[in-house]
Amino acid sequence: MTATQEKPQAASADSAGETRTINLIQAVTEALAEELERDRRVVLFGEDVGARGGVFMATAGLQARFGKERVFDTPLSEASIVGAAVGMAARGLRPVAEIQFADYMGPGFDQIISQAAKLRYRSGGQFTCPLVIRTPSGGGVKGGHHHSQSPESYYTHTPGLKVVMPSTPYDAKGLLKAAIRGDDPVIFFEPKRLYRAAKGEVPAHDYTVRIGEAALRHEGSDITVIGYGGVMPDVVRAAEALSAEGVSAEVIDLRSLVPWDQETVVRSVQKTGRAVLVSEAPRISNFMGEVAYVIQEKAFESLRAPVGQVAGFDTPYPYVQDKVYLPGPNRILAACVRALNY
Repeated sequence: MTATQEKPQAASADSAGETRTINLIQAVTEALAEELERDRRVVLFGEDVGARGGVFMATAGLQARFGKERVFDTPLSEASIVGAAVGMAARGLRPVAEIQFADYMGPGFDQIISQAAKLRYRSGGQFTCPLVIRTPSGGGVKGGHHHSQSPESYYTHTPGLKVVMPSTPYDAKGLLKAAIRGDDPVIFFEPKRLYRAAKGEVPAHDYTVRIGEAALRHEGSDITVIGYGGVMPDVVRAAEALSAEGVSAEVIDLRSLVPWDQETVVRSVQKTGRAVLVSEAPRISNFMGEVAYVIQEKAFESLRAPVGQVAGFDTPYPYVQDKVYLPGPNRILAACVRALNY
């Protein structure tokens, strides 16, 4: 059995239109180009995003197409990048700021959690902050401990922010377009190891994916496996290995962490009675701890085994042992077996 990709309800009515197979980085580039074309309030900036096209080439060709006033390079200062984005958003623009790596967001942290996240609330709705911060996240590319971290939990803990992490080209494009069009600040994590590895069909027509809805990747009845971002291909591989042994695994891709789709998760666990949660962030204060709490709160009587978790280790990200640190198919499969044999 292979994973299936849900076609979200928020897609354009032209659901039978043309599609093409592209990778995740191409989906990001297309989303940015289309939103720059659609809305002159959209501006794109960050370190090396202009002529060079960004460190991963996500913005390649956009400055030449839209000009230096709308796609431009910034100084090496994350605090200035985020601060400028907040000001632009408050004054009516729709800025999309790129931080080269999620690991580098620290200098802009105060601007994000104290300004961007609070602007609508502190102004009583007089101002909104429609900005998107794009940043490559996670490991798997031998980037070492300054280029491989998964810091999403810092931002899921901050009311006022939306936090998104897609795993497919379809979702990357649709979610990014939805984020740019929304009126709230969005931290948009892009799993860098899937930039060119994740390929899939993407509609040629305009569409969005609603932020806050999970995707059912694989339907099953014996166990629910939940993940997001870079771990999803390994989650699907583990589910396929279980299927080969006669075990029916349901796979859910959260794809949005704030807000997240509690209803889909709880309904699935009530059906299967077992759950394994997977992410590559360190285990302590991992976002999946919140998912586990909601499962025990709302589906406790359905559980037939403790909720399992597979995560990164509580150590700095290693230089070369990516495969040891990351929750690959074998670690996911082992956690599933423990739950099934409980």
